[in-house]
Amino acid sequence: MRQGGRIQAAIEVLEDIFERHTPAAHALRDWGKSHRFAGSKDRAAIGGIVFDALRRKSSTLWRMGFDGEEDNGSARALVLGTLVWGWDESVDSLSLAFTEDGHSPAALTKDEISSLEGARDLKMAPDWIRADIPEWIWPAFTNNFGENAVAEGQAMLTRPPLDLRVNSLKAVHKTVLDKLKDIGAVATKLSPMGVRIAAGSKLDRLPNIQSDPVFLMGEVEIQDEGSQIVSLLTDPKPGEKVLDYCAGGGGKTLALAADMDNAGKIYAYDIDKRRLAPLYARAQRAGATNIEIVQPPQGNLSKLRGSIDRVLVDAPCTGSGTWRRKPDAKWRLSLSTLELRMSEQKAVLEQAKQYVRPDGLLVYVTCSVFAEENEGQVYGFLEDNKDFELLSAGEVWEDRIGTEKAMPWSEDGCTLTMTPESTDTDGFFLAVMRKNKES
Repeated sequence: MRQGGRIQAAIEVLEDIFERHTPAAHALRDWGKSHRFAGSKDRAAIGGIVFDALRRKSSTLWRMGFDGEEDNGSARALVLGTLVWGWDESVDSLSLAFTEDGHSPAALTKDEISSLEGARDLKMAPDWIRADIPEWIWPAFTNNFGENAVAEGQAMLTRPPLDLRVNSLKAVHKTVLDKLKDIGAVATKLSPMGVRIAAGSKLDRLPNIQSDPVFLMGEVEIQDEGSQIVSLLTDPKPGEKVLDYCAGGGGKTLALAADMDNAGKIYAYDIDKRRLAPLYARAQRAGATNIEIVQPPQGNLSKLRGSIDRVLVDAPCTGSGTWRRKPDAKWRLSLSTLELRMSEQKAVLEQAKQYVRPDGLLVYVTCSVFAEENEGQVYGFLEDNKDFELLSAGEVWEDRIGTEKAMPWSEDGCTLTMTPESTDTDGFFLAVMRKNKES
């Protein structure tokens, strides 16, 4: 495909996303199925335009002269602005690309040229547009970050890196770095077992690490540095009994197993057995032998009541901390979805608490940056459950991560919130609560 055809394809995919509220990955997949002639480089370029456009949707459309919701012409305007202001295309180069063949978009209009060449100064835009955060959720965002809210929002607008966790059951951190140095791998700044490959820009593509021997042999797992740190701060000890109550695909389960050096037992449970399915092969590849996967229903956990040293609850949430990776999700988020997630979080905490032994720990985690899903849930749980007390996760951070590096947000000195701006990771929240011995 020529450049004009790729641009037209990106416009069509965005129109699908806007009109049908289709997740971006699904819209791109559907377009690819109906355009089999497109090669892998074409699909990667189209995906790059689409995701970059969605990251800066509000600010780009505002600069293009749109002040309200998207309309039938906004997908085209969004792609044009993305290419000129994000991909360093000139108006002249676009004009040339649009005349390449019949697959290219219609020629640029005078109004489009005027908007691109004389764009409005983004400094004059409302804060929520400068931060590219949906207007309706902006009060909650500012409630969490105050005067740093715009900077926190803008930190979510860049492409995320590829982060890997070195599996200490099979490999040494330095050795893996040496094996991957040719693809630009460097050590992460916070996680002692992390490896990072920068995202690049425009047509740059991240390497397919899943076809590399280091992945196939179980020496590394794909895991954002923030998720790695959450696993470290859970701080399991060899020989303990740990329950990963919302294990999903098992990324944190595998990290816990490595941290425990396969000594002790990790029970991996999820209400949806389909999410657990990948963990069987992942655990085998990683050499994690202390994992027992427990299929739903919840009754299968009855033998564990009151006996677990550490219960990790990676609760369902809005995923607002991962908007760098899934920028379309922030534009599909609604108040009803937020309220649903909050009710699920309250329910899952109430369910998980029964497995904590006296003097055991309940670790609450989300990949959200909203206080309503984070501190609000923790304080509500503590109010209703006087037999639990909040501990300082900051002390564990100092012990396992250190004090001379980037630090997360902490509203109360106990709970922690990592963000792309503060820690250069995805957004994650963590709180640690202890069950009183007397209970």
